[in-house]
Amino acid sequence: MKRKHKFFSGKSLFLKYMNVSVIIVFLSFLILGIILTMTISNYWYNEKHNALSKRADSIAEFVRTNVRVSRGENGEIEMDWINPGYSQYMSNFLYIYARDVDSDIIVIDNDYRVLMSVTRVAQLQPGQIIHSENIQRLLSSGPHFEKGTLDNIYQEERYISGCPFYPRVGSDVAGMVIITTDTKDIDSFTGMVMQIFILSAIATLSMSILAIGVFSYNMVRPLRQMAAAAKRFGNGDFSVRVSTAGNDEVKELAIAFNNMAESLSASEITRKSFVANVSHELKTPMTTIAGFIDGILDGTIPKDKQEYYLHIVSDEVKRLSRLVRSMLDLSRIDSGELKLNFQRFDLLDVLVNVLITFEQEISHKNIEIRGLDVITPKMIYGDKDLLHQVVYNLIENAVKFTNEGGYIECNITENSEQTDFVLKNSGMGIKEDEIDLVFGRFYKTDKSRSKDKKGLGLGLYLVRSIVRLHGGNITAKSVVGEFTEFDFYLPKKPASKKSDNKKRLTEKGG
Repeated sequence: MKRKHKFFSGKSLFLKYMNVSVIIVFLSFLILGIILTMTISNYWYNEKHNALSKRADSIAEFVRTNVRVSRGENGEIEMDWINPGYSQYMSNFLYIYARDVDSDIIVIDNDYRVLMSVTRVAQLQPGQIIHSENIQRLLSSGPHFEKGTLDNIYQEERYISGCPFYPRVGSDVAGMVIITTDTKDIDSFTGMVMQIFILSAIATLSMSILAIGVFSYNMVRPLRQMAAAAKRFGNGDFSVRVSTAGNDEVKELAIAFNNMAESLSASEITRKSFVANVSHELKTPMTTIAGFIDGILDGTIPKDKQEYYLHIVSDEVKRLSRLVRSMLDLSRIDSGELKLNFQRFDLLDVLVNVLITFEQEISHKNIEIRGLDVITPKMIYGDKDLLHQVVYNLIENAVKFTNEGGYIECNITENSEQTDFVLKNSGMGIKEDEIDLVFGRFYKTDKSRSKDKKGLGLGLYLVRSIVRLHGGNITAKSVVGEFTEFDFYLPKKPASKKSDNKKRLTEKGG
C-alpha cells in the first residue's frame, strides 16, 4: 500500500487551510444564493401583486360604472347592465385582457354567483356559485392578494388578486373582480436565475479552490522547507538554507531562520574549534609536565637539571591555571553571575606591574616600551582584579605579536567623563576583514599556531566582556605590516551594581 504523503495528510497545514478556505467560500456562495433567491422571489411577488391589483381595480371600476344594482322582492341584490350592449362588450374586453396578461378573470356578485368569466384553467359558467372561504375572505376584507387554490377550484396554487366593487360610495359590496395567474412563470424565472447562479458558483468555486490551493501551497512551502531544514539541523547538517522570495511575514521568518542557521553553523564551527583547541592546549602542558616529572622520578634527568625542569613544570601548571580561570570567568560572565568588586585604584600602577611581569619576554625580543615617561597616575573606579586581567591580556597579546626590535606604545588619558587606555604595537598587524572578529570567542588570527601557540582565543573576548561590564567599550584598528592598536575607555561613573551584567553583554555588538 502506497504511503500517503504527509503534505496531504489530515495534519497538513496545507489541507487545513484549504478545507477552511473552501468551507468559507462555499458558505459564502450558499448565503449569497439564499439571499438572491429571496430577493428575486420577493421582487416578483411584489411586482405581481401590484400588477394584478391594478388590473383588478380597473376592471372593478369599469363594472361599477356600467352595472345597475337593485334589490329584488326577497331583498337580494340584483345586478344588470345599464346598457344591455355592454354585456357582450365586457365579455370581449375581459377575453382580450385575460389573453394579454395570461390570466383568469372572474366577476361575481355578493352571493358568490358568477356574472361573467374568462378562464383557461377553471371551468366556470354564468350563474355558477363558487362560494368558498377564500372568496368570502376576499369579499369581507376588501382588496386582497394571496397565493392559493381558491379552495381547490384550481388544482395548483395561483396568485389571486381580488377587488370588490360598490354601486356607489359608502354602499354595501355588490361583488368582486378576481384575477388569478399562474405561478410557474415566476418559479421558472427563479429557477433559471438559480441555475445560472449555481453554474457560475461552481465555476467560481472551482477557480477559487485552484487559486487557494496554489496560494496555500506557495505559502506553506517555506514552512515545509524550514521543517525539513530543522530536521537536518538535528542531524548536524547546518548547510541547508530556505528561500527568501516574496515580501511578507513569511520572508521575514525565512530570513530569521537562515540567520539562525548561520548562527548555528558558526556555533558548531566554534564548538569544534573549541574542542580541538582545548584538547590541544590541555594535552601539550600535561604531556610536558608528565614527561619531566617521569624523567625526574626515573632518574633520566640528572639532579643538577631538575630545578630547571621543575621551573618549566611550574610554568606549565600556571598556564593550565590561567586556562581554567579563563574558562571559569567566561562561564560566569555568560551566566551573569560575575560580581564586580568596585574600588578606586591607579591604572598606571597596574600597567607598570603587568609590564614587569613580561620583562623577560620584552628583553628577549628587544622590544622598546614607549609612553611610560609621559603618563601620569590615573585613578579609576572598578574591579581591580578584572581590569588587571584586561591589561594583562592586552600586554600579553602585544608582546606575542610584536616583531623583533619593535615597540609597544602605551598611553592613558582622561576627561571629565571617561578614562582612555591605548596600547599600540608594531608587527604584522591584523587584516581588515578580521578586525571585527578578533573579539570573538575562540577566534585566533594565526590559524597556523606559528605565533599563537599558547592561546585559546579567549583573551580578547574576555577583555571586551570585562570592559563592557564596567560600562565601557573597546575597539581595534590595524595596518597590515605596520601596527595594531587597541583602545578601551571606562566611564568616570561606575556601572550600577544592580544592573544586569548579562544584559549588557548581549547588547548589539556584544
